Order: sequence, then structure tokens, then C-alpha cells
Amino acid sequence: MTKLLVVATNNPGKLREMQAYLANSGWQLTLKPEELEIEETGKTFAANARLKASQTAQITGQWAIADDSGLEVDALNGAPGIYSARYGTSDPDRIARLLKELGNAVNRQAQFVCAIAIARPDGTIALESESICRGEILHAPRGKNGFGYDPIFYVPEKQLTFAEMSQELKKSISHRGKALKTLIPHLAHLN
Repeated sequence: MTKLLVVATNNPGKLREMQAYLANSGWQLTLKPEELEIEETGKTFAANARLKASQTAQITGQWAIADDSGLEVDALNGAPGIYSARYGTSDPDRIARLLKELGNAVNRQAQFVCAIAIARPDGTIALESESICRGEILHAPRGKNGFGYDPIFYVPEKQLTFAEMSQELKKSISHRGKALKTLIPHLAHLN
């Protein structure tokens, strides 16, 4: 029997990405109600993921999954960090701001961080995971896939940006992919 898992996001790209990871898990993902807005008041990715999962579960009365993820750039002391999604009004705007603030800095090391929490219908946290993917920031965007900062996040071992990778490759090495892979074996035991 397929169980419903409400994804605490209005981002259909994030929903598609999560559904790809959780295919064959027995869970059917759906977006949270559009009118449900949860203020991210946590000071860490993990705190925000717990907050969004818990509140979404309580309000919908369903199991809920939330992730909080973002980009931390070493030369910017970890910025944009938990403010990654609010660093501008659109993906191109966020990328432009980041590149401007980074300027010609030699140190372009960065990491994507993803914290995921799954909450029971009563809002208690059942599972959580956190993972990172190290890389560096390019001087200009490359690639057409993905979303967010993917066109400027370069993974040296693969010699590609996230936006240049196939969905399968990105899935196997990304911060979200690694965090979800940690949770998948435990999903069958949730009830």
C-alpha cells in the first residue's frame, strides 16, 4: 500500500527530485498546500527542516518530509547558508549576487548542505539526516539542468557543474541524494 508523504515545499523541482530518489519506496509525495507558509526561524539547516516537517505534518494530519538546503561559500564565511533561497528574487538574481560578492576571490571552495526531517502526523520527528557535497564556485554559469545555484556549483572530481550533470549522476553525489539515501532504508519501518 502506498503511503502519502507531504513535501514541505512549493517548489515542484524539489518535489520531482525527491520523488526520483524515493521511487519504489512505497511513499507517494505531494506538495504541501500552497497557502501553508512556514517561517524558517531556525539557525541551522537541521532546525529549519525539523520545523517545516513538524508544522506541515500537524497542519495536514499526514506524514511530512522537509529539507532545508543551501550553499555555503568558504570565502563568504558560509554565506548565503540558511538564507540561500532568500539571497535574491530568482535563481539568476541569486547567482548574480553571489558571483558579485565573491568577485575574483581565489578561494572558491563551497559546499551544498542538505538536512532532511520526516515528521509523523502528530508533528514529532521520526527520522532525520544531513549531508554535504563539496565543490567550488565558477566565475560564470554552465549547464541547463537543475535549479538554484546548480549552474555555478562545480564538482572537480566529475569536471561538471550540477547543471551539466545527468539527473542520475547528480542524484548519486548530491547533498540531497546522500541525505535521502541515508533515510531510505528506514522508510519501510515507519507507520
